[in-house]
Amino acid sequence: MASATTTASTPTDASNPESLPADAISYEDLYARWERGNWQAMKLDFTEDARQWREDFTEFERTAALWNYSLFFWGEDAVADNLSPYIDAAPREEQKYFLTTQQVDEARHAVFFKRFMQEVCGIGDGSMDSGLRAIKPQLTPGFRKIFDRLDRMADELRADRSPAQLAAAVTLYHIVIEAALAQPGQHFICSYLERRDQLPAFRQGMQNIAADEQRHIGFGVKLLSDLRREDPVRVPRAVARTLRDVTRYTAQVLMPPGWDERYITVFGATYDEVGVEGLTSMTTKLRSAGLAVETLPGPPLLPPGLTPLETSQRGRALAKAGVIGVREGPSKRDPETVALLFDMIRRQVNPEHGLKRATTFQWEFTDPDVPTWHLTVENGSSTVAEGDSPHADLRLRVSFQDWVDIIGERLDPRRAIATGRLRPRGNPLALRKLTKAFPRG
Repeated sequence: MASATTTASTPTDASNPESLPADAISYEDLYARWERGNWQAMKLDFTEDARQWREDFTEFERTAALWNYSLFFWGEDAVADNLSPYIDAAPREEQKYFLTTQQVDEARHAVFFKRFMQEVCGIGDGSMDSGLRAIKPQLTPGFRKIFDRLDRMADELRADRSPAQLAAAVTLYHIVIEAALAQPGQHFICSYLERRDQLPAFRQGMQNIAADEQRHIGFGVKLLSDLRREDPVRVPRAVARTLRDVTRYTAQVLMPPGWDERYITVFGATYDEVGVEGLTSMTTKLRSAGLAVETLPGPPLLPPGLTPLETSQRGRALAKAGVIGVREGPSKRDPETVALLFDMIRRQVNPEHGLKRATTFQWEFTDPDVPTWHLTVENGSSTVAEGDSPHADLRLRVSFQDWVDIIGERLDPRRAIATGRLRPRGNPLALRKLTKAFPRG
């Protein structure tokens, strides 16, 4: 969130338990920052950038940079298109005014990228439509899923302007897209261009965009904080539901073609460095709004007991294996992937399951090459192990691919049971216990 150091800010009251970092800034201050930070996308001179692009970048560097920059170009156009219902739903005039400035910012960002693509990279004929059509094949599976969700969210917000629905929309736009995805990507680009002293006009534009996004994120954190106070029950539920809906795709947003991480390492960074920054940014912003991830209702949103680096590494491994996110072919079923899958299942057990005695669930796969696994849920702990349990309360007969698709939320478990693809056996009450251990978000 933007630092609150100006005289227009309201200081955080450390003696007030309800005081939050988001209280240290006002909507008026955010608007004033917009006026001070105005810049002109049409004034940047890309002449030297075009020379360096042709002469100083290698062919692979141009390919890698173009892939990364395409995500930003498409994203800026998409967010500009979807801001109008946010303005309509904002309850206060000061909030509406700031959101109007944000829509102006996002349009300016899209114009900036369109100019760079055409004048430096030779993409498009100078019109927005031609540039967007040309870069669309570069979009990653996770990126497409999250921005498709943004389109639907805008429609939902037009139909429902309640505090909870607005909070869901702000979580997706300001917290996930801007704080967790765009901001780390901007830092990645600005860092290597500064270090290499390349693309001066593009670098200046990216620094301007980063400053704009910092302001937008600060607004989103403050608005979420205000909405939570207005409706402390439904707003956290809406935030949790939105995060649960989209975070399974985030590992595939910065997914380079063929998972070739040279697209990132060629510029001196790693996938996990960007991923850790994104995860840390998201959790910090939510905490500043009084919506710390670990306090949100429902199943755990992040795997408990893992560091941000371990979480990034695990998300990448599960996405590459076709377990979470968009599956592009059969999921991997090697012993390491299966063990990782069941450790994920163990960590996703609802800590408030309410089971009064130890209960064991067993997966008996129809695939001859995938062994049986079981999970035992007890008060305060859960364990998984390969092999049969002599005391299984519920046995689930299912193909490995179908179970992976259930875990990845690509197959509804109720439909799988109704069609015979998932066949539970054992104590009928244990099936109800399974839904307590893994409630649907």
